[in-house]
Amino acid sequence: MFSEENAKKGVTYPKGFQAAGVKAGIKKSGNPDVAVIYTTKEAVVAGTFTQNQVAAAPVYASKKVVATGTAHAVVSNSGCANACTGAQGDADAAKTQEVAAAALGCEPLDVIVGSTGVIGVTLPMEKVEKGVKQAVSELAADGSEKAANAIITTDTHTKACATSITLGGKEVRFGAIAKGSGMIRPNMATMLCYVTTDLAIDQKLLQEALSGVVETTFNMISIDGDMSTNDMVIVLANGEAGNEKITAKGADYDKVVETLHAICQGMAERIAADGEGATKFLTIHVKGTKSFADAKKVGMAVANSPLVKTAFFGEDPNWGRVICAVGYAGVPMDPEKTVVSFGGIPVYAHGVGAQTDTEKIAKVMAEHDITIDIDLADGDSEATVWTCDFSYEYVKINGEYHT
Repeated sequence: MFSEENAKKGVTYPKGFQAAGVKAGIKKSGNPDVAVIYTTKEAVVAGTFTQNQVAAAPVYASKKVVATGTAHAVVSNSGCANACTGAQGDADAAKTQEVAAAALGCEPLDVIVGSTGVIGVTLPMEKVEKGVKQAVSELAADGSEKAANAIITTDTHTKACATSITLGGKEVRFGAIAKGSGMIRPNMATMLCYVTTDLAIDQKLLQEALSGVVETTFNMISIDGDMSTNDMVIVLANGEAGNEKITAKGADYDKVVETLHAICQGMAERIAADGEGATKFLTIHVKGTKSFADAKKVGMAVANSPLVKTAFFGEDPNWGRVICAVGYAGVPMDPEKTVVSFGGIPVYAHGVGAQTDTEKIAKVMAEHDITIDIDLADGDSEATVWTCDFSYEYVKINGEYHT
C-alpha cells in the first residue's frame, strides 16, 4: 500500500500542502527543532489528544482549533514540551499561533501547535518566533522530510508514509509524519502524528473516523507504560482532490477509514519498533476473550511487564513471565485452557510448560520481530498490542535525558 518513494513526500504528497523544518536553537544539540505544515486552502481538521490530566499548553490550544472544525497550519517544535508551565505556557502557545498566523496570512485559531521535549521548561520564545518565521519562508512542496526531522527527539529515525486511493474516479492522496520513541502508553494519541490529505469530507465524519482508528492503532502501543503530557494525532483534509464530498457513511467513507487505519497502524508499529534502546519489536496477539477490552487488557499487561521486556532483550524464552502477566491482568481466565506461543511455537499449554525444540525457540528469540500469541479459549474477541524490549540503552537514554 505504501511506496518508499512516496513516503519521502509524506505530508506534502497530497495536493495543496507545503512543509518546512528548521534549526531554531531550541535543542542543545543544534538539530532541527521547528516544523510548519501548511495548506493554502482551508482544511477541515480532526484530532485526538493525550488523556493525561496533566496536559501540556499546546494540547489545550490545539483542542480549541479542532473545536472550530477548520485549520490552515500545524506548527510543531521539539526540544521543549511546554508542559507544566502554567499561565506562561498558555501564553507562549498562543503567541506561537499568533506569530505563525501573521506570517501565513491566516487567523491564530487556524494554527494547530504541538510541542515535545523536556517537561517543566518554558519555550524560548525569541528562538521559537524566529524559527516559525524562517520555516514559513522556507515552505516547499518537498519539505516533508525536513519537517519530520524537526519534530523528533530520542527517535533514531523519522517516521513518514504516503499513499493514495481512488474515489469516484478521483485520486485522493494521504501523507503523514510522526515522532515517538519513549514515554508511550495507550489511552492517548501516542506522541505526535500529523496526517494530511486532499480528501473532501465532512468534518464530523473525519473526526469519527480518526477517533475510531486511533483506538485500535495508536492506543494499542506501549514502550514503557508512561503516558505523555503532549500527545496528539491531527488530520487536515483540504478537499483539493476534487472528489465528491463525503457527507454520509458508505463505501467511500469505509475506504477512507481503511486507509486511515493502515496509515495509523503503520506509524504505530514504527514507533513501537523504534522504542528507546529497543533491540526487539514485539507483537502481542491475544484471542479467545469475551471482549476486545479484555484482550487489550491482557495484551497490555504483557507489554508493560519489565520482566517480559527484559527477558526478550536477553533472548530468554521465559514463558513464565508472560503467563504471570496474563494471570494478573484482571481478566478472568482458566490456566487449563490457555496457550502461549512465541513465534508460533507453543511454550505454555493447559497449565504447564510445553515441550519445545530448543534450537527452534532459540532462533525465534534471536529474531528482531517476534510475535507472542496468547489464546485464552474463552470467547471470540481479540486484540493486537505492539511493544518492544527493555535494554541497557533504555536506562541510559532516560537517565541522561535533558534535550
